[in-house]
Amino acid sequence: MKEINHLTPKQIVHELDKYIIGQKDAKRNVAIALRNRIRRMMVKSDLQKDIVPNNILMIGSTGVGKTEIARRLAKVANAPFTKVEASKFTEVGYVGRDVESMVRDLVEQAINLVKESKNEEVKEKAAENVEDILLDILIPPVKTPSFSTSRTNSNGEFDPEKASEQELNEKTRERFREKLKNGELEERKVEINVKQSSPVGVGMIGNGMMDDASMAGLQDMISGMMPKKTKKRKVTIAEARKILMEEETSKLIDFDEVKEEAIFLAENNGIIFIDEVDKIASKSGKGGGGPDVSREGVQRDLLPIVEGSAVNTKYGLVHTDHVLFIAAGAFHVSKPSDLIPELQGRFPIRVELDSLSQNDFTRILKEPKNALTKQYQALFGAEEVHLEYTDEAIEEIARIAFKINEEVENIGARRLHTVMSHLLNEFLFEVPDTIQANSKIMITKEMVDERLSSLVKNRDLSQYIL
Repeated sequence: MKEINHLTPKQIVHELDKYIIGQKDAKRNVAIALRNRIRRMMVKSDLQKDIVPNNILMIGSTGVGKTEIARRLAKVANAPFTKVEASKFTEVGYVGRDVESMVRDLVEQAINLVKESKNEEVKEKAAENVEDILLDILIPPVKTPSFSTSRTNSNGEFDPEKASEQELNEKTRERFREKLKNGELEERKVEINVKQSSPVGVGMIGNGMMDDASMAGLQDMISGMMPKKTKKRKVTIAEARKILMEEETSKLIDFDEVKEEAIFLAENNGIIFIDEVDKIASKSGKGGGGPDVSREGVQRDLLPIVEGSAVNTKYGLVHTDHVLFIAAGAFHVSKPSDLIPELQGRFPIRVELDSLSQNDFTRILKEPKNALTKQYQALFGAEEVHLEYTDEAIEEIARIAFKINEEVENIGARRLHTVMSHLLNEFLFEVPDTIQANSKIMITKEMVDERLSSLVKNRDLSQYIL
């Protein structure tokens, strides 16, 4: 948490503004939620344990930025983040994923984050070790008996021949060490021993009687008991460096420490994004049997996780009391009030996201760091082709995307992906055969009209194409 202590709600919103256009209310609410976690960690009294996060329910149609807000928030906070779809879960006893798997996914993300951080800490030491291993393979050191120095013979007398052999070896090693550092030997082939993990098949053990965590734990235990096999492989030094780097970093890292830190990170900083929560809401005024029974069952299974419970993972027990849950749904057919009251109460912050206007589409194409227009420029740039757009062309792309959304089906900003691909696919196909390096492509309003007019003229055709 130390790295993000300086982030104020305004700074968090500023970071989100770099990637997400509009949705001011949603950004403010998630920024407050994130800052509240920092504030909770600063509380010194026993109250710290009792301060629970205010989970957020985002309401808005597809493509307005619900997922992107949650994902970017996790990146700003450097927090473990997992996205799940509520419609994929089923009530306990039915075939499908059980709700606890979202917590296990979160812990895996936390493990990866902590591993990355630890890898950076031991990177230099591991690189030195790898260099020594490669050097030993290329120029094996001259072995001298432990009871004599490099300059004496068996009688303890000075031996110039032995000294020169030792010194020659050392000089050669130093020369090769420099070559390794400068990357001069990257294509040279060497033979290394590579550890092979033994495949463990426990799929049939206790079939239907073990949960995912127990199964994973059993697999780890059996694989840990089995002898590690090694296999000789002839690879380039560049490839050997990667393989050996992984082995050396894992030797230098204490995995028990990684597990402890990851569980703490997941419990206190984790964010779980539950999408399509409207799909598990029972429609108003409906009761009785049918799929609504299973939907309500999923809600009741979700409830203890969101309320705060201990979930068994292969890394140990994880408590979800302080995990931030962000749920999202379009709620076209059902309403948030169709969720069971207990679950509604666990999402006290309600945020309604605005539908995107034509002006928003123009800004989405121009302003974000990862704007679609910039992504295509990078793709063409990789082939040394310069792609440029006039302001009028960008406005026309936004207008056409907005119009198709109105006439066919509103899929929000995702429509821009389809329109841009229709506009530029022909150019992408021609590079580098016809359109060669150092060429320039200028996208104008007229070109946009010419290439995309057929899509908006024929509404029925648009329905099938887009």
